Amino acid sequence: MALHKGKPDKERESLSLNPFYGEANPVGGMATAPPKHRMPDAPLAPSIAYQLVHDELMLDGNSRLNLATFVTTWMEPQAGVLMAECRDKNMIDKDEYPRTAELERRCVSMLADLWNAPDPGAAVGCSTTGSSEACMLAGMALKRRWAKKNAGRYPGAGARPNLVMGVNVQVCWEKFCNFWEVEARQVPMEGDRFHLDPQAAAELCDENTIGVVGILGSTFDGSYEPIADLCAALDALQERTGLDVPVHVDGASGAMVAPFLDEDLVWDFRLPRVSSINTSGHKYGLVYPGVGWALWRTAAELPEELVFRVNYLGGDMPTFALNFSRPGAQVVAQYYTFLRLGREGYRAVQQSTRDVARGLATRIEALGDFQLLTRGDELPVFAFTTADDVTAYDVFDVSRRLRERGWLVPAYTFPENRQDLAALRIVCRNGFSADLAELLMEDLGSLLPELRRQSGPSERSKAEATGFHH
Repeated sequence: MALHKGKPDKERESLSLNPFYGEANPVGGMATAPPKHRMPDAPLAPSIAYQLVHDELMLDGNSRLNLATFVTTWMEPQAGVLMAECRDKNMIDKDEYPRTAELERRCVSMLADLWNAPDPGAAVGCSTTGSSEACMLAGMALKRRWAKKNAGRYPGAGARPNLVMGVNVQVCWEKFCNFWEVEARQVPMEGDRFHLDPQAAAELCDENTIGVVGILGSTFDGSYEPIADLCAALDALQERTGLDVPVHVDGASGAMVAPFLDEDLVWDFRLPRVSSINTSGHKYGLVYPGVGWALWRTAAELPEELVFRVNYLGGDMPTFALNFSRPGAQVVAQYYTFLRLGREGYRAVQQSTRDVARGLATRIEALGDFQLLTRGDELPVFAFTTADDVTAYDVFDVSRRLRERGWLVPAYTFPENRQDLAALRIVCRNGFSADLAELLMEDLGSLLPELRRQSGPSERSKAEATGFHH
């Protein structure tokens, strides 16, 4: 969550509200505008309060045209009704809302089966507010398991735990290492490799490594990291040194794509070294923002001392979470979506999304101004940069000009070792149809002649760039 600083009200004249915001009598409904940065002294009529907030929110971007975010921006009306019916239910009150708790348990079982857990009934897991919390929980479990194995050295004896990952990881992993005092060991990008190299990751491991994170779907370019090759490299490391390093798969996006479209790809609990997996229900799980999932291969992978058993509202409730109270609506929506689509439905939705991504990538490449970095054939996400002979404008100019048409397409530079590379990234989601892709192509095509006439890239555009790593 962003940190916001409060702003004191500046001295200003009171402004009258639109008379029609008030009661039936326009003159009788006149009122002064409430302060923006302190609570008003008196209450407002609900219709006035609604209209004030509604009007300000009109200046937000259109979420359906936001091609930066991985988060779901469209669901069926029936899902919205269910969420409205459950928005007052607190997920933590499992004894008070036993059916909501049961739907959460079923979702965990469905995911354990989907991800090929050895015994789906024995796999343990929980819902979270999103993948960031799920990653924190998985990291905590890795650290605690390592600490128990190394009780003679940690704490004390100068041992400092470390976690190995690619430099392309989502920022939540950097947060985890910072908050839980773990050294982050990152594999840099090299050349056209934009994610983790398995052998390089194994070489960074030592007796203080709590685990290695593999990303199934990098936010930089949509590519899958080679999880099976990573596990093989760590198997070879164990044979040489005896070090047994577990793997966590951050499947924030890909764990809800690969099981349906890439069934022959081995990345999940079929690999014995994979200890835990997370995903975002609110990304390619097709649910509105606010739900993620963390699963462990067996109960043994999750140290029992991390699970709190709370006597709350008359029930013994095991809980493993960073949050306490949170709405049950998103969990109910996840179960609805699993029930509504089934495997075949998910396969159809994700295939359609990938088809849109591939088709759009091919058409952008055909313009001749751009060079594809990825093609949308793993995650329905692709990244591209300007061609070598394009000097009149850069990716930041393209992002700025598309924003003028309502499209949010992020432009950003890649991290260490490839900071010379700047790219645009398009995330295709359910709801971004072939028709919308056609409109995007029309707008991009209409902008190119003017961009080509520029004398050079605009520095102002570069200053406004952002990575949109979410």
